[in-house]
Amino acid sequence: MKSLFLPFLLLFFHYSLLAQEEKVANIVKIIPGKFSYCKPDGLGNLFAVTQNGQLKKYNTSFDSMGVFNDVRRYGRLHSISFGNALRTLLYFKEYRTILILDRLMQVVNRIDLRKTNAFQVSLVTLGYDNSIWVFDEQESKVKKINEEGKMLFETADLRLVLGEAIAPQTMFDLGGNLYIYDPLRGLFIFDYYGGLNKRIALLGWASVQPLGKNVMGIKDGKILFYEPNSIDITEFKLPDQLKNVQSLYFTPKGFVNIDIAGIQVCEWKK
Repeated sequence: MKSLFLPFLLLFFHYSLLAQEEKVANIVKIIPGKFSYCKPDGLGNLFAVTQNGQLKKYNTSFDSMGVFNDVRRYGRLHSISFGNALRTLLYFKEYRTILILDRLMQVVNRIDLRKTNAFQVSLVTLGYDNSIWVFDEQESKVKKINEEGKMLFETADLRLVLGEAIAPQTMFDLGGNLYIYDPLRGLFIFDYYGGLNKRIALLGWASVQPLGKNVMGIKDGKILFYEPNSIDITEFKLPDQLKNVQSLYFTPKGFVNIDIAGIQVCEWKK
């Protein structure tokens, strides 16, 4: 019994030390304006939607690089996903429509998901190979399509695979795996053929997203940092004025957040 208890005690102590670690972030810039949505890509560029329906792209210095004015034609923008520096995916949930933009913010393809027999898609994300993952709520399946909308494959009904229904809030491609997060049931990691690899009990997180090779989120006024294939969870303290924030997006240097003044750009304090 002692031989089993001691490693567990050491593991608990190690996690407790990590949980006490705090790193402070400061607001370094505010992009003025009225915005309804923003999201940085993996290179530090920022995409933001104004309240009048423009999609703006900013570089790593947060200077404007371009504008896409055709957002409102397809209804409310539900999400943005990035596969690589040359592709940006826009998902309009109301009309089940995906737009794929090039680096100059020009439309290179339009996909009507109803033509793929996916009628209740809640989540869409680009894969590393520029394929597209969709989560079909109606069938509780993950489906993979190409940029022309052709079905490549789909998983079995996840209610049967997992033994329960899930209601994921986010889905992303990371390190050759597909991650699906349900705040009530945890983080599910699937391989590139739709097979379930593992389930991790990260519960109650918000704004869950990848950053580099890791998974980030927020909970109880803190930023949580999880390294896949590890037991390590590190906590970073949010600035006091952001401790009640419900949504933010991470960048290589910190994170961004929308408030009434505009987009707040925060960086970790050195």
